[in-house]
Amino acid sequence: MPIPSQPSASVIGPGPSRRGILTGLAALAVAGPARAMEAPAAFRTEWFRFQSRFLVPEGRVIDTGNGGVSHSEGQGWGLLFALAADDQPGFERIFDWTRRVLRRPGDNLHAWRFRPDAALPVDDPNNATDGDLCIAWALLEAGARWSRPDYTLVGTAIARDILRLLVRRVGAYSVLLPGAQGFELANGAVINPSYYVFPAFGALARAVPDPAWVRVAADGLVLLRACRFGRWGLPPDWAVLGRTDGGLTLPANWPPRFSFDAVRVPLYLSWAGLGGEPALERVRNFWTDPAHLAMPAWADLTTDAVAPYAASPGVMAVARLAGAQRPAGPVAQRAASSVGDAPDYYSAALSMLARMASR
Repeated sequence: MPIPSQPSASVIGPGPSRRGILTGLAALAVAGPARAMEAPAAFRTEWFRFQSRFLVPEGRVIDTGNGGVSHSEGQGWGLLFALAADDQPGFERIFDWTRRVLRRPGDNLHAWRFRPDAALPVDDPNNATDGDLCIAWALLEAGARWSRPDYTLVGTAIARDILRLLVRRVGAYSVLLPGAQGFELANGAVINPSYYVFPAFGALARAVPDPAWVRVAADGLVLLRACRFGRWGLPPDWAVLGRTDGGLTLPANWPPRFSFDAVRVPLYLSWAGLGGEPALERVRNFWTDPAHLAMPAWADLTTDAVAPYAASPGVMAVARLAGAQRPAGPVAQRAASSVGDAPDYYSAALSMLARMASR
């Protein structure tokens, strides 16, 4: 899948910060088990609202904004929500459907998409790495919390295959590929900055001890520090990392935007306690720019144009989590969103994730 790219925005040097990043991520990877996901009544209420709108009885999470398809991303998030709400039956339904329908033959990863009305609902066997990270993370945490060794076994197997099939050396960097096929190029690799689920790495590293986790997480932060595009220096939804010069460019076959993928960069950085990262600060500056009458849903990273419509309530929730809040104005007014405010699945999921990350 050759991807022509635009001129490089920056070249990543070795930099003195890499040692510090490695030290910090090493501490994250060997930390004790994540704090217990308690289930206050408010979160349980939100979870059951989410189920009533977006989860069918057999355990499939529906993307209502995208033709009713399902993604491994949504299945992983659904598992995390059920775990946080201490809903074991709900967790079991989601897990059963995910493994029965999406598991790829030959490994423990999952096909990225299910189309219910298609003759072949799983027509693309490629995986989505963020979905597999979240599925494995949820299973490992659920296995420990509910004393379910079967969950732990599957989560561990997924973690092993993430390392085996999705981590590659690209020049000086250990890179997390967005999927097992189609993202390695002759001159580099395509990356998706939002697929670095930083709060998950510790659980996976405890299950499958390997220094590769620390290298991937540390190099992911190095890449995020250099992913600066457009007027606000924002991380893009997609980028190409050059194999020889370490340059980051915008691929030609995706819109050159900070938008619906990249909004998860500040979510995962905040969740992992990495609130001081420069990428997060640059996103905060964009979201709180007084030039915006309302917080835009996206920014074009080549023209600096912004969306003619406001960000969803779910994005507002992520903005509040990331500290992008003015004393008054659209961010402050709409950030405390709930599933009931969400126009679709993705907005509702972002709101739920922001609630989990803030606990």
